[in-house]
Amino acid sequence: MQFLKGSKSNSILTGSCPVCQKESMYKESNPYKLQNILKMHEKCSNCGTKYKMEPSFFFGAMYVSYALGVAVSVAAFIISYVFLGGGLMTTFLAITGTLIVLMPIILRLSRNIWINMFLSYDKSA
Repeated sequence: MQFLKGSKSNSILTGSCPVCQKESMYKESNPYKLQNILKMHEKCSNCGTKYKMEPSFFFGAMYVSYALGVAVSVAAFIISYVFLGGGLMTTFLAITGTLIVLMPIILRLSRNIWINMFLSYDKSA
């Protein structure tokens, strides 16, 4: 991922600070440790960027999460129904299972995308 350094894609995919991209925003790197899934550092220890810019800042990430969930559902539908030829119930179960399994990743990605809409990489940080 070093070749993406300095791009929003790097920060979104790695969950690193959107300004300096030198440390993770999350206290726990594994999104599947559900008790710590959304626990974030208050600010970046390297550049001092405050992650929670205002109270309820990440409520906007719910909209991004919805869009990601729809995209994942459509992909699961196409794979299950079109490519694998599953029936209606099989396809429904495939979509539901996919969303449940990918829920922690979708939650974190939506937060990463949301904060990267407002902050940009700073080479000097």
